[in-house]
Amino acid sequence: MKQLDVRPTLRAGGEPFREIMAFVDTLAPGEGFALVATFRPDPLLQVMATKGFSSTAAELGDGSWIVTFTPEDAPWADGARCD
Repeated sequence: MKQLDVRPTLRAGGEPFREIMAFVDTLAPGEGFALVATFRPDPLLQVMATKGFSSTAAELGDGSWIVTFTPEDAPWADGARCD
């Protein structure tokens, strides 16, 4: 699974939304990704839901968050991952 870490952008005072959307455009059909941020990106979770992605979020020990986005049509979206 691909991963995008936007903490450097956020810590520099930047807005990573365009960076994230450009990254999403590189995904293959059915491919998910993990996003690492300095906060839980609730507005992004809503945007990605409209694009057909489910998400799970977990706080990391340093206060950062990792969010895994899975396309709802992925073979493992129902919890039964196919390898």
